[in-house]
Amino acid sequence: MVTVRLADVVAALDAAYPPRLAESWDSVGLVSGDPADEVGRVLFAVDATAAVVDQAIAWGAQALVVHHPLLLRGVDTVAASTPKGALVHRLIRAGCALFTAHTNADSADPGVSDALAAAVGITVTGPLEPKPVAALDKWSVSVPRTHTEAVLAALFAAGAGATGNYGDSAWLAPGVGQFRPLDGANPALGSIGELETVDEDRIDVVAPPAKRAAVLAALLAAHPYEEPAYHVTERATLPSTLGIGRVGELEAPETLREFTARVRAGLPATTWGVRAAGDPDRLIRTVAVCGGAGDSFLNTVAKLGVDAYVTSDLRHHPADEHLRAGGPALIDAAHWATEFPWCAQAAGVVRAALPSVETKVSDIRTDPWSLGAADC
Repeated sequence: MVTVRLADVVAALDAAYPPRLAESWDSVGLVSGDPADEVGRVLFAVDATAAVVDQAIAWGAQALVVHHPLLLRGVDTVAASTPKGALVHRLIRAGCALFTAHTNADSADPGVSDALAAAVGITVTGPLEPKPVAALDKWSVSVPRTHTEAVLAALFAAGAGATGNYGDSAWLAPGVGQFRPLDGANPALGSIGELETVDEDRIDVVAPPAKRAAVLAALLAAHPYEEPAYHVTERATLPSTLGIGRVGELEAPETLREFTARVRAGLPATTWGVRAAGDPDRLIRTVAVCGGAGDSFLNTVAKLGVDAYVTSDLRHHPADEHLRAGGPALIDAAHWATEFPWCAQAAGVVRAALPSVETKVSDIRTDPWSLGAADC
C-alpha cells in the first residue's frame, strides 16, 4: 500500500484551494501537525468545535480539515488552559493534524459557493466578484538570427516562457533589423557612421512581473548587441473564474416562494432555517449565491440585475434599504448551512488525489443556534 503523508494531503488541498487566494487578513493552511506523519483518515467540517474534535479523535482521523480558522485574530497563546488551546493540545496528543481552507476556498474554482449553488440547483455561469487574472508581461526582443537559440534559452532559464501547463513557449518572426552606430558606440556588428542591416528574429515571450529583473539580466547577458532592442508590456486587467460568490441560473423560472422551499430542501436543517425577503410571487431565474456572510455584496448583486441572492447573516437595515432600492429578492440561510456543502467537495478533492485515504464529512451541526421560538 502506498504511504500517504500529511504533506500529500496538504498539497492536494493547496492545489484545489491555493493559499494565494486567501484574503490578506485570513489565516489558512496547516495549523498543527507534522507534514511527515502518515495519514489514513481525514475528517471534514465547517468548524473545529469541541464536538468535532471529539469525533475526529474517536474515528481515528489523522487530519481534521475545516473551513473556519480556529486561530485567526489576536492569537498569542495556545495554552491548554484556553478554550482554543485546549482543542489544539487534544488534537496534537491524538496525532490528528488541523488544516484550514477559508477565503482561499471561497475564491477557488470550484469553491464554497459552487458547492452551495449545486446544493440548491443553480447552474453556475461565473463568480459574483471575479478576481483578476494574474498579471503577466510580454517581452518582445529583436535578436540576430545567429543568437536566437542562445537568447531564448537564457530567457527560459530566467523564468520566461511559461503559460499554464506549458513551458519554453515563444513566438518567433523573421525580419531585417537596421541601425547606424554613432560616435562612442562599440557595435558587435557594423562600423561607426555606417548603416547596418542584419537578418534578425523577433522573439515574444511571457513572464510574471516578479521576474522582470531576472529576465532583463538574462537578456542583456545573452544578447550580442551593446544595446539590445526590447519592449515590455503588461497585460490589461482581466476577470478570471476565481473570486467570491457565484452567479447562475435555475433550469426553469419559479416563484420566490418555490425557490425558498428549494433552498430549504437543499441545505441541512438549522434552527435559523431559511427566510426570504421580497414578493413571494416574484419569478426567479437568475441567482447570485455567496456562502457565509454576504451582505457586503448587496450593491454588487443589485448591479448584476439577478432575480435573487442567496447568502447568510443579512442584517435588518442593509436588507431593508436594498429592497427599497429595487434590488433582487433575498434568501437568508444559516451561515453554517451555506458552507456545509463545501465539506463534501473538499473530501472529494482528497479522495481524487489520494484514493487510499478514507474521508468522512462530519455530521455534527456546528451552527451555534440551538433553540427557536417554535421549539418552546
